[in-house]
Amino acid sequence: MVQRGRQILVSLVLVVLLLVTSCAPKPPSQFDQAQQLSSQPGAIAVAKNATQGSEFNAFFPKPGNGYERLYTQEKKGFAEAKLKKDGKDLAMLAISDTSSIPSAAQKFQQSTQKIGGYPAVEIGSTQTAVLVGDRYQVKVLSRDPAFGPAERSNWIAKFDLNGLAKLN
Repeated sequence: MVQRGRQILVSLVLVVLLLVTSCAPKPPSQFDQAQQLSSQPGAIAVAKNATQGSEFNAFFPKPGNGYERLYTQEKKGFAEAKLKKDGKDLAMLAISDTSSIPSAAQKFQQSTQKIGGYPAVEIGSTQTAVLVGDRYQVKVLSRDPAFGPAERSNWIAKFDLNGLAKLN
């Protein structure tokens, strides 16, 4: 009888625990603030004066020497392409117009590194970026562990950074 009582007690505790945890408020996700800001009346996701993504395509590095460039996304204020070699994804190449998110350009203010004459920063262990013309962020994101900071910097230098600066 004691054994049966313990089983009932354990079952009851588990049911109460399940009810308590399922009714508890969920912690805010990393996207809640952005959702809240973007859904307010008059909020804009992309600045009206943001450059069309299709205009960025001319400034991406040209494919060759076994490398492929495959455009994956293009929208107002942003363009992105995969960098592949031998069918393997090495990196993502991107250009974004920071006029939509001015705070994105702030990380370059303290930069001591330059690529092609433009301020550069390392973002985490997989990203390198430059700010061109105080407006356009050019970024290379590693997708392969062997594609490190030196490779990312070399590929940023292959963008037509000076041409992009004139787009401003």
